[in-house]
Amino acid sequence: MLVSFLVSLTTAIILIQVAVFGTTIFLHRTATHRALVLHPAVAWVFRFSLWLTTGLSTKEWVAVHRKHHAFTDEEGDPHSPYLMGFWSVQLGNVFHYLKEARNQEVVEKYARDIKDDWWERTLFRHGTAGLLIGIVLLCAILGIGWGLLAAGIHATMYVFVLSSSINGLCHAVGYKNFDNTATNLRVLALVTGGEGLHNNHHGFPRSPKFSWRTSEIDPAWPIIKLLVRLKLATPSKTIEEVAA
Repeated sequence: MLVSFLVSLTTAIILIQVAVFGTTIFLHRTATHRALVLHPAVAWVFRFSLWLTTGLSTKEWVAVHRKHHAFTDEEGDPHSPYLMGFWSVQLGNVFHYLKEARNQEVVEKYARDIKDDWWERTLFRHGTAGLLIGIVLLCAILGIGWGLLAAGIHATMYVFVLSSSINGLCHAVGYKNFDNTATNLRVLALVTGGEGLHNNHHGFPRSPKFSWRTSEIDPAWPIIKLLVRLKLATPSKTIEEVAA
């Protein structure tokens, strides 16, 4: 039983990080901010992995996040702890997200450039189906009980801990390198693909690299550099290049 538990836990951790890197590299840096351009094949891999692990809609995610940048911690921000209270965002971030994501006016206004291709219309728009297929695969591989446990740990950590901490903690506590209301949390950055360096990101939204100080680590950046070296990605200017 201990071995089965450890396998389930390890699987959950892997799934969490697959979702995290798909979110930060594809949804956030590529689709939302155009901080880099991915080769279509690489973009498809990220989209497919997100479909199975999160069920998120690219267009909806982009729209909500762009609105957040347009009204950061001001009236209109979809999830500001300054306006809604820290715990409302830290514990209820997913509900604030869904409220905006289901508003078609918001989606069309802030993500009009995100076009629905054949894959989106045929497969990826069915987010619930992606999640169910992912859970079925887990249960087929690990067994029903252990598969559901892995899925539950993954969902809890991704939705209610990591994602919410970016919008909650990283607008409430931490240090700043730049003059904006977001903050940096180095430890959080290590488990969120660099997203915890939120103050840096708000200072330079189009930088494909979130770290700035030598003591800051952006785990997604080495992956992006590898993709660039393989000619599978084209980055925009980093913080250092813009600030130079």
